[in-house]
Amino acid sequence: MVDSNCMTLTRFVLNEQRSHPEASGDLTQLLNALMTAIKAVSTAVRKAGIAKLYGISGVTNVQGETQQKLDVIANELFINMLKSSFQTCLLVSEENDTVIEVETEQQGKYIVYFDPLDGSSNIECLVSIGSIFGIAKKPTDGPIMQKDALIPGRDFVAAGYALYGSATMVVLSTGNGVNGFTLDPSIGEFVLTDRNIKIKPRGKIYSINEGYYKYFDQETKDYVESVKNPKDGKSPYGARYVGSMVSDMHRTLVYGGIFMYPANSKSPEGKLRLMYECNPMAFIVSQAGGMATNGKIDILDIVPKTIHERAPIVIGSPEDVKEYLTFVKH
Repeated sequence: MVDSNCMTLTRFVLNEQRSHPEASGDLTQLLNALMTAIKAVSTAVRKAGIAKLYGISGVTNVQGETQQKLDVIANELFINMLKSSFQTCLLVSEENDTVIEVETEQQGKYIVYFDPLDGSSNIECLVSIGSIFGIAKKPTDGPIMQKDALIPGRDFVAAGYALYGSATMVVLSTGNGVNGFTLDPSIGEFVLTDRNIKIKPRGKIYSINEGYYKYFDQETKDYVESVKNPKDGKSPYGARYVGSMVSDMHRTLVYGGIFMYPANSKSPEGKLRLMYECNPMAFIVSQAGGMATNGKIDILDIVPKTIHERAPIVIGSPEDVKEYLTFVKH
């Protein structure tokens, strides 16, 4: 049965826009362009095996990681759609060494940070993968420069991620709560299915790559042991780790708990990228009532020094994150 009054993502954002008389509609137009890119990436992911899109592209990105064919396609889709929206001035992608400056005649006022295909090393085993994005306004009215992209996550105006799993879903925040939209293939639109998402105050799941246990600092080891072997007769936490940040974070948002990629002796600065992985996820989780920290300060308060800067991150239910901090701040 067709819902004749379905709340599409576009309709939802337009409704939000009406509650802000000063809004120009530019962000709505930008989000529409992003959704078009995400729909196209979703189609490419679904057809990857049939269209022979699995495998490496033969190119290494700025992170030193081997690009998959789908990485390249997803990146081109995001760049082309965002440029043609006429709402962006700088683009920061995981796959590009430097910022991408939009041609002057196509420039708008927004900077978009994105990981076009997160978890792409899991593509061939059909594990859920995703896209992550954050949006900020350019800080000055003058000519745009690379340093203008170095904006703390606290100053983002919107962030979200797309999950390509058993369904394609977009989780979005424009700074007024978090909402989830599921792609309805029959109408080609994202429809509101999860309104005003709130993370549980405490969960029962911890998510960390314990294969790196020997590289952890003592504080992290102590915390992990405390949730595996709790005192006072409490039940131990369950361990869940996919290795695709979008998948692990979506589960954490829905079920509660804690996701951790702390600094360790192998990755002393952390492994995940601040601008287009940690900041957007921290923005969403904070809007949902959760917390995100690098062990010292809130992720959203970090002032970035480079566009590909890495950061440790511990994120999730507020009580779980606060408990972790008691181990690193004693």
